Amino acid sequence: MNSVRRAGIVGIGSALPEKVLNNEYFESIVDTSDEWIVTRTGIKERRVAVDGECASQLAARAAEQALNNAGISAEELDLIICATISGDMPFPATASIVQEKIGAKKAAAFDLSAGCSGFVYALTTANSFVCSGTYNKVLVVGVDLLSKVTDYTDRTTCILFGDGAGAVIVAPTDGSHGILSTVLGSDGAGAELLKIEAGGSRMPITVEAIETRQHCIKMAGSEVFKFAVRIMGDASLQALEKCGLTPEDVDIFIPHQANIRIIESAARRLNLPPEKIFVNVQKYGNTSAASIPIAMSEAMQEGRLKPGDVVVMVGFGAGLTWAASVVKWGISANNGNSV
Repeated sequence: MNSVRRAGIVGIGSALPEKVLNNEYFESIVDTSDEWIVTRTGIKERRVAVDGECASQLAARAAEQALNNAGISAEELDLIICATISGDMPFPATASIVQEKIGAKKAAAFDLSAGCSGFVYALTTANSFVCSGTYNKVLVVGVDLLSKVTDYTDRTTCILFGDGAGAVIVAPTDGSHGILSTVLGSDGAGAELLKIEAGGSRMPITVEAIETRQHCIKMAGSEVFKFAVRIMGDASLQALEKCGLTPEDVDIFIPHQANIRIIESAARRLNLPPEKIFVNVQKYGNTSAASIPIAMSEAMQEGRLKPGDVVVMVGFGAGLTWAASVVKWGISANNGNSV
């Protein structure tokens, strides 16, 4: 057994569909308004996949950017972990399809389901594989196309979701940067608050299920909001404490981009000034497991995420799950090709 070593993010990439849905579109299909949406969520527009565009396509694009940014080839990958709740098919794993698309012939592959917390769950899993010496190079992809499972007659949920993919390469580091700590959690008592009922063994897809839109996302919005407001701050503080840091040590806070009010509440809990908080929910909406890696990629390109920065990322999602990680950043926007 190899001795424990530090792992870090050595490459990053993202991919988004070209089609844009702005708030005016939703004014035309449900009883809502641009002002109502922006005031309550902060979202102005979101990207959505067109017919025929699937999770593995966006995931592969993000993966290829991450590989270029890291300066490694797909054949060097040992493992692919795809965090998603809206993969190409119930099975096989979308990770296996991505493996084929990018030519990662030597990699093992599996999917991970933890809702919007999925990327940090997958990052933690990759970190464990690398730190233990089991694998050297792991591709982690967060991808969701929630527009495919959104009920566009439900004004409370249809305005929230967008599509996208983000990817990182996790590999051993020299110790000057890397993943410092992670905190994962779940409270199954809240499983019914955010769900897609039909499509599994409990409720197979039927004509009746489709007619009643039980194959689409259902969410108890106020209960999930209250949970998120509490857990985002709690999990971030726990992750910082776990690696001996405090909110004062944080250079940039990259939360799951679900709702601006939830993000602002978490930032207040950590007593972070606005300049330390990265927000792009206004452009993309809630992209679920893709949310955090897309935000990290964009933050780096904007010069707001630099080598040596202490990064806190935190998310919450179906399950109900939550996940936070503290990372000391080690790559610059000039690494490899543009991401």
